[in-house]
Amino acid sequence: MGTGARPFLFAWHFLTTISLSRAHHEPTAPELAASMAWYPVVGILIGSGLIAADLALGAVFAPEVVNALLIVLLVIVTRGLHQDGLADTLDGLAGGRTPAERLPIMRDPRIGAIGATGLFLSLILRYAGLMALPHDLRLPALLCMPAMGRWAMVTLAWISPYARADGGLAAPFLTHLSWRHVALSTGALTIALAGGFGIVGACVIPLAGVLVILAGWRTCRSWFGGITGDTLGAANEMIEILFLLFVPILLRLS
Repeated sequence: MGTGARPFLFAWHFLTTISLSRAHHEPTAPELAASMAWYPVVGILIGSGLIAADLALGAVFAPEVVNALLIVLLVIVTRGLHQDGLADTLDGLAGGRTPAERLPIMRDPRIGAIGATGLFLSLILRYAGLMALPHDLRLPALLCMPAMGRWAMVTLAWISPYARADGGLAAPFLTHLSWRHVALSTGALTIALAGGFGIVGACVIPLAGVLVILAGWRTCRSWFGGITGDTLGAANEMIEILFLLFVPILLRLS
């Protein structure tokens, strides 16, 4: 396998449960950083799978069932990685008063009441967002939603310090992350948005996303001292849900 394909492979295997290669590939820190440039591309491929599933399931089931099954499929394909990050982040917020108290709580594999409640509410909001999508925006939204969330993770990771002095799951990815990776990530997202929502959508939607990311940057600095793998997962969940809820409004106003 050529070296150019390795970062994509690492991104795909980290973000999905679908194996593209049986061989074991040991990534270097620069390759892990480079893999983040591919995150929106992986998101677009996941979104394409959601579209295919939506069309197939829609021929058999009612819309309510289809939307629920799409959420189940998304969780399975991503092995619940981002939902786990959201739950851990909420548990950390609920259980600690300072970053030093919150970070150890987030590493606890057990889920607390606040984390479970927040996870449940996020799934309800995602379902409501899917149900409320206008028909003409449904397929573009399914395509771009996963790409938007993964672009947000890359951008937030680039502008934020890492919270854990002793390292963690996200640390190797961030060591060599640069503006070039963010630019490539942004380019892939912009192409997808332009294809799905037109030039206006490709301008307005990322701009709104940047505002949310900046709010996330400030929140992570204040509450955790920086980002962790869990807060990046939580950011993906929040951006995807906000995308479903507010993109129809943004496009109507623009």
